[in-house]
Amino acid sequence: MEVSNTIDHYGGCHCGQVRFKVTAPSIVVVFDCNCTVCTKKQNRHFIVPSANFTLLEGKEQLITYTFGTHQAKHQFCKTCGVQSFYIPRSNPDGIGIMPHCIDQGTIENVILKTFNGQEWEDSMAQFPEIKKFSELT
Repeated sequence: MEVSNTIDHYGGCHCGQVRFKVTAPSIVVVFDCNCTVCTKKQNRHFIVPSANFTLLEGKEQLITYTFGTHQAKHQFCKTCGVQSFYIPRSNPDGIGIMPHCIDQGTIENVILKTFNGQEWEDSMAQFPEIKKFSELT
C-alpha cells in the first residue's frame, strides 16, 4: 500500500505504563472486525509493519491472550486492561494499532473498513490489500 505523509505517532494504554511509537500515515485505514474477540473489545485498528513500531515502555506490563488459531496475539496492559496494539492474524509480520490509543494531534483522518471476521477467509479474499499494510515500502 502506498504511504503518504508518514509521521511518528505516540500512544499507549490508559494508565500510561505501556507507551509506544509508531511510524504511519496521518490518514489511517482502520479495520473494524466483527470476530468474537474483536466484537467484545470493539477492536478497531490500523496495520503497520512491525519495523515501524517501537515499544518505549511497559514490556513487563503486557499480558498476551490468544484463541482459535493462536496466530493473533492480543496484548493488554496488566494494570488498566487496555489493548493499545496487537499482532493480527491477517498480518503476523505487522502490528495492529488502536487509533484511539494514539495521543491526540497526529491522526488527521480515519478511513473505516468493515472486516467480517466471522467469515475470516472470505473477508481476507475481499481485502487482498490487507497484507500490504505490514510491508515496508
